[in-house]
Amino acid sequence: MNKILFELPPMPYYITIGQTHYEPGQQHPNRRNLGVFDLLFVLQGALFMGEDEKQWRVSQGQSLLLLPDRHHYTTAVCAEETVFYWIHFEYNGAYREYSEPRPSLPIRHAWANPYYLKVPQHSTPRQFASIVRLLELMHEQATVNGATAYWKEQQRFMDLMQLLEEEERDDSATSSVVQLAERTEAYLRRHYQQDLTNETLADSLHFHSNYIVRCMKEVYRCTPMEYLLQYRLEQAKLLLIKTEWPIAKVGEQVGFQYAPYFSSCFKRHVGMTPLAFRKLYAP
Repeated sequence: MNKILFELPPMPYYITIGQTHYEPGQQHPNRRNLGVFDLLFVLQGALFMGEDEKQWRVSQGQSLLLLPDRHHYTTAVCAEETVFYWIHFEYNGAYREYSEPRPSLPIRHAWANPYYLKVPQHSTPRQFASIVRLLELMHEQATVNGATAYWKEQQRFMDLMQLLEEEERDDSATSSVVQLAERTEAYLRRHYQQDLTNETLADSLHFHSNYIVRCMKEVYRCTPMEYLLQYRLEQAKLLLIKTEWPIAKVGEQVGFQYAPYFSSCFKRHVGMTPLAFRKLYAP
């Protein structure tokens, strides 16, 4: 299944929603470089859509995400009465198409919290009934003005994105690896100040250390200990800027027992010593 991967932040920005009704013989308009994402949900009948070289039959209970910089066209007129919701939204960040089982997740750093939003381009959502109820609320709200309506629209759009992404997570064959990698990441972030090893993780997470390492490498493209080192260094950067603690105490607070080892690791990965980093960024 082809999916669209949005690198957050920034967040997608909801623009508007509408409902369209086609009689047999009518068709979706052809257009090129619309400039916004066009998300379709078919309630009745079927749409026959193309995007560049790809073509789909979007039937009742299915969704289709059309990209903003492509040629969209109809491959056939509607053969029956067709009703669908459409949503336009903007996204000013980086996105890409992918079809591999799963992309690698970004490592969340201390002063940046990147996330990958994964939305199937053409799918049959298992939660389509819940999606329709949400679309109905959004459609009712579309004619209401004011700050309260604005925030409700944006929140419901985020709820919609979450429902679509959950379709990706429902695949138990792939989610078990991701779930263990995310559990490992959460454990490392909670206990990074402690003396951690692969054996510690195995005892705490109740999985063999080799399997934990394999899951982390598959999802985050690094071993647990590599992730731990990067996270410790990110926390050290914050302490160097926010406190006046001696370098040795900063290293100790983030899990380094020996100050010389902390300084050498910091310089190797950051490109400067902890003291130079403090002088560069601290007021």
